[in-house]
Amino acid sequence: MNTLRGRRSAFPLSWDDGTGDGIVHDRDCQLALWTIYELSYRGFADVDPDLEWDVEVVGLRRTLETRFERELRSATRTRVTSQLDQEGNIGDIVLGMAADDQGPRLSSYLRRQATADQMREYLRERSVQQLKESDPQAFLLPRMSGAAKVALAEVQYDEFGAGRPEALHQALFAQTLAAVGLDPAYGAYVDQVSALSLASANVMSLFALNRRLVPVGVGHFAAFEASSSTPSRRIAAGLERLGLPDAIPYFDEHVEADAVHEQIAARDVCGAMVAEDPGVVGEIVFGAACALHLDELFADELLGRWHPADGELVAGPLGGMAS
Repeated sequence: MNTLRGRRSAFPLSWDDGTGDGIVHDRDCQLALWTIYELSYRGFADVDPDLEWDVEVVGLRRTLETRFERELRSATRTRVTSQLDQEGNIGDIVLGMAADDQGPRLSSYLRRQATADQMREYLRERSVQQLKESDPQAFLLPRMSGAAKVALAEVQYDEFGAGRPEALHQALFAQTLAAVGLDPAYGAYVDQVSALSLASANVMSLFALNRRLVPVGVGHFAAFEASSSTPSRRIAAGLERLGLPDAIPYFDEHVEADAVHEQIAARDVCGAMVAEDPGVVGEIVFGAACALHLDELFADELLGRWHPADGELVAGPLGGMAS
């Protein structure tokens, strides 16, 4: 942060915690990466915008990204390999991955059992990601072409409000936060959320801001959309149970929208990309696997906080974006 504020260190920026451990669970690492990525989004009031392309800052970003990607590829290798061994078109593969994945039933817990404080904690943890909803994927568009580009733009149009600022999905999530008594400001809870919440947001920027990873970003987006509709319905029911009706519109919107978006993202976006270049299948599957993997970790962590010894919460279908 000293570098971003104009106070240069005598030594080059670097990242080495001396352990060689992974960084998905390393909050300092994920916060550093989020901060660097934000220079390519909304920036910071007291930071020179030119630092987005500062050699030292970009060098640190690349170091962190390399470790992040390597860790994700290792963690998802078995899942990716098992999918590539199966026959079927890419749309069926991605949709099947989202439908068949097994993990904690976080959205079911939020529907039936969560207290108001637990629901607020869930929403706070998701705020870093959802208040910039679809912004990372917008970076994918100029790097794509043809039918895949058109299909992604169709989904993005809805995500960005379909011409109505009040329907912007980011704005709807901000309304949800305000409705439950949380701060709706962009980045308000970045200093409080977990490493996994930051990682779930950062992974989208990792894929979208590196052109060679565009197919991975497309696969992640497709799995994200394919694992959103049902969990959103459950969370809406949970908010109603808790007497928080003003927080429901965001989730109601995703019940209907994502049931359509999942088909477009998996079959039209991924399908068109594979039709143009069959060699990207593995990268698309890797992206989908990353979305499911990080969501599993996030759900495990949150349920573990609330019920560390409750075994009955660790079985059943995972719920993607809303878990």
